[in-house]
Amino acid sequence: MDRIPDRPKIFISAGEASGEHYAAQLIPAIRNLAPDTEFFGLGGQRMEALGFRRIVRAEDVAVMGITEIIRHIPRIYGEYRKLKASIAKERPDAAILIDFPDVNLSLARTLHELKIPVIYFVSPQLWAWKKYRIHRVRRYVDRMLVIFPFEETFYRDHGVNAAFVGHPLTEVPLPSIPRKEFADQYHLDPSKSWIGLLPGSRFKEIRLNLPEMIEAASQLHEPVEFLLPLAPTLTPEYIAHVRAMLPASGPRITLVNDARATLHHARASVVASGTATVEAALIGNPFLVVYRVSQLTYSVAKRVVKVPHVAMANLIAGHEVVPELIQSDFTAANVVSHLQKLLHDEAARSSMQADLKQVGASLHADKSPVEQVARITVELMGPAR
Repeated sequence: MDRIPDRPKIFISAGEASGEHYAAQLIPAIRNLAPDTEFFGLGGQRMEALGFRRIVRAEDVAVMGITEIIRHIPRIYGEYRKLKASIAKERPDAAILIDFPDVNLSLARTLHELKIPVIYFVSPQLWAWKKYRIHRVRRYVDRMLVIFPFEETFYRDHGVNAAFVGHPLTEVPLPSIPRKEFADQYHLDPSKSWIGLLPGSRFKEIRLNLPEMIEAASQLHEPVEFLLPLAPTLTPEYIAHVRAMLPASGPRITLVNDARATLHHARASVVASGTATVEAALIGNPFLVVYRVSQLTYSVAKRVVKVPHVAMANLIAGHEVVPELIQSDFTAANVVSHLQKLLHDEAARSSMQADLKQVGASLHADKSPVEQVARITVELMGPAR
């Protein structure tokens, strides 16, 4: 179908649950400034519901880890070629790339060669590892818009046009659903303490992190209920796999669809390293961070990752605000030990919540992050071609 003349078009690439969440905020913000804008590219179901045309589905490309990516290279490369072909055919007026560096840094080169302005929103963690990729950012990205304050300095020191715009999650209001209504929705006992189990948004993460969480739940021996939020990017097949992982007897673990409400109402949470840890920090829910990857991925990461902490709350604070149980330290016994402290030690809870409040404050910017990204995008794309 021929393109409607003078109608602006933006390519967006958001391959993970957190990126898809931010893109779903960006689309209406851009439409407020340029109402006729079309959007296409790589994204999830929430974006599609806003009229985004999915060339590639986010749920088809979300993998993680070195061994996992190698195993999926043929499929990922096929989807990547679809995206490149769509860019060449449709020649968008601008492109927004959100995190997901293994795909997006390659797409940035394609877009740059076609003279399409490239906005990179949510920096890949080049400051932690793969710093050699910085030359690609410097060469192919027109604006790097970062969501953590220390990232602006890192990129500017490396000659990249970067700006801290604030974290978009700072704009998301606390869940409004009352505890009783949330309990009724999922048949929970509102008189009990709830513990959130957040094993990650990708099934590979869930497969590696959830079993130890379940074992910890079985060892806790407390009058609590466990809530397990599922990411909207999970396919029905993967959701069925998650259900099969839950124990037939023992602790009650309830699948829910709202991670933020879970964090808001939970007494404490066990959270896999990632965006959910930022959500937990901003909501103020006491939590501990866990993570497990394949042994090969971990062995490589130990050699190349050069940061003192894994949890973003700890990196921002410059000291340990929340406990980190990574790889071999991530055991059910260790999780139980930390959970018992978060459940019953009021002084420890208060201290952590005070630190989390400071971390959250540092993520705020003077203006709306999403509106800043929308404005910069519309300015860079200029008149529709």
